[in-house]
Amino acid sequence: MLELAKEIVGGRRLTREEDCSFLLEADINELCEGADYIRKNLCGTRADLCAIINGKSGACSENCKFCSQSAHHHTACQAGDFIDEEAILSGCREAWEQGVDRYCIVTAGRAIKDEDFEKALHAYKKMHEEFPDMILCASHGFVSEEKLKQLKEAGVSMYHENIETSEENFPNVCTTHSFEDKIHEIKRIQEAGLELCTGGIVGMGETWKDRLSMAFTLAELGIRSIPINILIPVKGTPFGELEPMTQEDILRTVAILRYINPKADVRIAAGRNYFKDGGGELFLSGINAALTGNLLTTGGSSMEQDRNILEEKGYILKKKPTEK
Repeated sequence: MLELAKEIVGGRRLTREEDCSFLLEADINELCEGADYIRKNLCGTRADLCAIINGKSGACSENCKFCSQSAHHHTACQAGDFIDEEAILSGCREAWEQGVDRYCIVTAGRAIKDEDFEKALHAYKKMHEEFPDMILCASHGFVSEEKLKQLKEAGVSMYHENIETSEENFPNVCTTHSFEDKIHEIKRIQEAGLELCTGGIVGMGETWKDRLSMAFTLAELGIRSIPINILIPVKGTPFGELEPMTQEDILRTVAILRYINPKADVRIAAGRNYFKDGGGELFLSGINAALTGNLLTTGGSSMEQDRNILEEKGYILKKKPTEK
């Protein structure tokens, strides 16, 4: 695996047409060692941290089987109005003070309502003015070309749109929109001049073939920021009773993503709670970015804790304002 890693650093790229079953059979330690070698040589020791805030939760019209915010499922998640701007600015300020690189407002629903979009747009403008070095990301479902243009003018440089899983497995996850809808939206976002933060979720009953296919789709789309979520089964959703992934399968998944997307920021999002040490092993297995702080509907890890973990692993982080 280390020899393959050296070839990838030298320019080789794995393709969908190749038989990549060896990635599924390789010794996990050797696989992760190779993934870390690729990360060090093509991405360096810089780690990228992202924080999010739940701008509007619940009552989503889509029937994604993993999601506690879907109106199709009976969960403890409560629908709410769009969050106050001061809460958004306060969250951004906290992230900025902790040396976080990116900050994202996330809203539930197929598409953000016009009145909520105007509130989000105003918040983005305020954040861009107050924290000009903070990378702003938006996650508002399917939006028009005009809205994408307005977001960019407000200071947003990245848009989040997950593909969730492989094209083949997507109908088993969601039927209210299609994989083709996702790809069409991603290409429109790219045409609008925004960077993509696009990844998926594993542990939803998919096969290893599905995981490989998702990784190759992300590579083919040229995605540079890949958030990977490990399913946290939520009672009341169709996936609420699925068995959690093992640590070894999680490590193999993130390592495979690194081999297939060697220059991307592979970002661990939900699921680090499956590891006792906050997921430290992941940062030696191909991961070089993380979602920090609280997640949408579940708790996360503290920003300070994540900084400590990453620095212990030899990563360089964005300095806090007080460190300049």
